[in-house]
Amino acid sequence: MSSTTRVRLAIVVAEFNYDITYMMLQKALDHAKFLGAEVTYVVKVPGTYDMPLAVKELLVKEDVDAVATIGAVIQGETKHDELVANQTARKLMDLSVDYGKPVTLGIIGPGANRMQAMERIEEYARRAVEAAIKLARRVSALRTSKYTGGTVFIE
Repeated sequence: MSSTTRVRLAIVVAEFNYDITYMMLQKALDHAKFLGAEVTYVVKVPGTYDMPLAVKELLVKEDVDAVATIGAVIQGETKHDELVANQTARKLMDLSVDYGKPVTLGIIGPGANRMQAMERIEEYARRAVEAAIKLARRVSALRTSKYTGGTVFIE
């Protein structure tokens, strides 16, 4: 894939807090289209904690250059939201490095209440998609660049 090639993007979306994540998904799909990416898969999982397995399956597919994750982890009366969000983020980062493909984090929380999550729908969805597309292009450029001396800028 060159820096001008259309990025093939998969989106993994959590069904938990679906009143929020459904709207995030719609914003993500719109933004991917606006940026010229092809969304090859949309995979729904029960919750954010369940994302890594689906992401792993997507990363081995040749028609996926990057994966954007969409979720909302709402704060409750315990610190469960911190556990879920932190463990999910860590595993998603590990998968990205292990498979050499971008996995971006469009997960609201931890520590967000429902109103705060609603306010962040568009921002988190857009940023996850944009980061996935940009990073896929830059990683591709890094893989195909040949060092000939001087500083190489990958944009």
